[in-house]
Amino acid sequence: MEDPKSLIDKLNTTGLHFAYPLPSSRTNEFDLVRGVLHILQGFSSTLFYWDRIGQCYRAKDGLYLTHLSQTSLRMVLDQFICSATCLKLVEIRILKTQDSSSPPTLTAFATSVSAWLAKLRDLASKEEVKINTGTAPTILGLASSLTSLCSGAEYLMQIVNGAIPKEYIEGDTRVSSAEMAVHILNHLYERLNDACLVQGGEEDSYRMLLYIFVGCLLPYIEVLDSWIFEGILDDPFEEMFFYANKAIAIDEAEFWEKSYLLRSTQQKKLGMAQVTQRNISVPSKIKGQTERDLVVCPLFFKDIAKEIISAGKSLQLIQHVPILSTSSALVGRHYDTKRCVTQLSLSEIFCLTLTALIGHGDHMSQFFWQNDKIVSATESCLGASYSEKIWYKFLFDGMPVKRECVDLNGENVISFEPLVSSFCPENPTITVCQKLLQANTDDWNSLNLSNNYILPPLNDEELRKAIFDGTTSKGTNYACGFPFGDAENVHSQHSIKVVEALFPFPTVLPSFKEDLLISELLPFQKNSTLVSKVLSWIQTVEPKSTPLPVVILRECLTFYVKKQVDNIGSQILSKLLRDWKLMDELGVLRDVYLLGSGDLLQHFLEVVFKKLDKGESWDDDFELNTVLQESIRNSADGILLSSPDSLVVSLTKMDGQQTSTSSSFVVSSPRKARAQISRINDLDSLKFTYKVSWPLELIANAEALNKYNQVMNFLLRIKRAKFVLDKARRWMWKERGTTTVNRKHRWLVEQKLLHFVDAFHQYVMDRVYHSAWSELCEGMAAAGSLDEVIQVHEAYLLSIQRQCFVVPDKLWALIASRINSILGLALDLYSVQRTLSSGGTVSAIKARCHKEVDRIDKQFDDCMAFLLRVLSFKLNVGQFPHLADLVTRINYNNFYMSDTGNLITAPASDSLKFKLAKTLSV
Repeated sequence: MEDPKSLIDKLNTTGLHFAYPLPSSRTNEFDLVRGVLHILQGFSSTLFYWDRIGQCYRAKDGLYLTHLSQTSLRMVLDQFICSATCLKLVEIRILKTQDSSSPPTLTAFATSVSAWLAKLRDLASKEEVKINTGTAPTILGLASSLTSLCSGAEYLMQIVNGAIPKEYIEGDTRVSSAEMAVHILNHLYERLNDACLVQGGEEDSYRMLLYIFVGCLLPYIEVLDSWIFEGILDDPFEEMFFYANKAIAIDEAEFWEKSYLLRSTQQKKLGMAQVTQRNISVPSKIKGQTERDLVVCPLFFKDIAKEIISAGKSLQLIQHVPILSTSSALVGRHYDTKRCVTQLSLSEIFCLTLTALIGHGDHMSQFFWQNDKIVSATESCLGASYSEKIWYKFLFDGMPVKRECVDLNGENVISFEPLVSSFCPENPTITVCQKLLQANTDDWNSLNLSNNYILPPLNDEELRKAIFDGTTSKGTNYACGFPFGDAENVHSQHSIKVVEALFPFPTVLPSFKEDLLISELLPFQKNSTLVSKVLSWIQTVEPKSTPLPVVILRECLTFYVKKQVDNIGSQILSKLLRDWKLMDELGVLRDVYLLGSGDLLQHFLEVVFKKLDKGESWDDDFELNTVLQESIRNSADGILLSSPDSLVVSLTKMDGQQTSTSSSFVVSSPRKARAQISRINDLDSLKFTYKVSWPLELIANAEALNKYNQVMNFLLRIKRAKFVLDKARRWMWKERGTTTVNRKHRWLVEQKLLHFVDAFHQYVMDRVYHSAWSELCEGMAAAGSLDEVIQVHEAYLLSIQRQCFVVPDKLWALIASRINSILGLALDLYSVQRTLSSGGTVSAIKARCHKEVDRIDKQFDDCMAFLLRVLSFKLNVGQFPHLADLVTRINYNNFYMSDTGNLITAPASDSLKFKLAKTLSV
């Protein structure tokens, strides 16, 4: 327990609060008020000083007022000192961020904060003017009049500390431009969302946040403007949520997927999203995070980020691909040269719509977007009801006015009106003095160089008479060419006109006003004049409403972005379907890979099938392509291809683990016969490559062609199975003279296999070739962008893959294995029939063949039983309706399975054989 302090110690440490100071120690209240106003403006005074070590303002000791106690005075001064310290710390932090290499969003944040800082300090400056004009100042009156300044200073400090972390200022952590921009915008967005529900008298905090948020958002909008309206990513500081992959050219097949990529986060530091460098791999997702959460993108753009990227890429495609149709128009902003000057930019539209929303509660988005574009100033014709509104004045007072130069005298003279009414970078004085010159057109002649370049005439008539004895009476006139000849006089006048055109009005000087805005000084500049006027207006306006930031962005920004994205989507779809003939190209792929053309590959397949039957070599790519080209040239559907060599075939190396799904039939025959044995998947090594025209290659890319090849390989298995079964049937018809039990059994097995193959082939043609194509056409008609077109095409590929059971899925793999087994059994039966037809009269060979037929029959029944159980399962049928169609076809008239899902007879039973025989006899 500490010893209690004595009265002397308390007096020495804390002073006597109610003691009356000596007259010499009293502080002049006028000096105290002026000192307070000085520190609020960022200066030191005789009574207050800046503590560099403590980073705060401090009052000097010995400040006393007669009408206030020390405690009361200290409380009042602490309030001002705290506010002045906040303003000074904001100034110091902002100065540390201002650098020539600072990214635009950070620079805009520093500029906006500096402007609001100056606005707060102007309040103190105005109070100082009042006390200097004779108003008696009091410290308590000052505390009452500067309440908004004190509250605003503390709130501004909180905004700056939240938007720019201390670690970034001190350089402890390296932060990229993108993550800094996203952090600033997200922080301001969240703070504005909290401040929108303000009470009476708290509008200053909302107005402050709105001003800073709009100022920081403008650089982002300008980059977005050039991207979605011109297809140009003008982002040298890499602040946007996506970046360009310069390794991918626009005419490459990977352009759409890899040319422009989203920025992804790497880790979390300082509460800011860290962006991965391009050479750093993205780590695995944290539990609960999605791909959307890992993108470095402002909160209000995440939902439409991919659509924005797609819109710019679509514009680049439209601009890059040669225009095939004269009716095709470019989607960009500059529809013609007359409108590009007055066309409103996205930043200007954002500011105008924001002004209408918070100033008058008007929703003007539908007005500013007409005929699938942002209106220009010349098209903005409204009624008189809008003429008194501030956004209307911003729109028409700030827009450039075109003037035509008319030569009333018809002489070849230089007109200064275009120079006066436009931006003149070579002569800044004319630019600044435009309003002055336009208001005093009568004085132009007196300011012209040509009227003042030549010396005035001399009054020397009497002198000349005395010298020349009265022979001449005219005085000296330099305008008449003296002392030049005619040629020199003409050349001198021409030089004067040229200098006059380059430097008109050389003697005019601009007049400046204090605190004059650049937008008021210079003529209209795009993305500058109107925007700066709106920002200045936000600083002083009393908002009619304080809408949520989500409402502001939806009404003033994302509405136009989505409209332009939709407009570009409709334009790219028009290009795809009309000029670039997308559906015709997909129809060619359908005819080639889905074997829709009747005879395009007929000759080629017959040659390959015969080589397989004879056991001949067919691994020569050149020979295969020669046969393929011959087949295309001799086909009636050869005109489908742009050229015969646009479709080529190659042999790929088969996986060593890929074997036949059914055991091949081998009889005791010579080695030559064994060489003829082939498998049902031998044709899987064939890979057809079709050269898709660019830019349709972006949709039907290499990955899509691989999927087409998978479906085609499956269809070739069916086609080959049908080919060998038809050939085996022809051999069987030659045996009609002999009727034995074994022959009937072999005939029944062939009929079962042929029915399955025919039914499955018909299912494929109905479901894959026709139904899936109809769904594709419907999806293309409903698509709204190139991304949706690609999604529709991928869904089409997935659909035909599922219906052909070639998707990498466990269920589909089980079904495909049984189907491939049945198709392989067709080859086994063909091998048996070939052996018998080629002279298999030896009893041992016949016995072996009959046993092989029994095995084929039993294995077919087992496969059918499995297929019907799996395909008829209610859950599978519910998820994939096409399975029910397949069951109906292969189980025609409930031959194998009843309606209740029960197998009618056991596989390979005698009763089933009797039923088949009875059916065949009928």
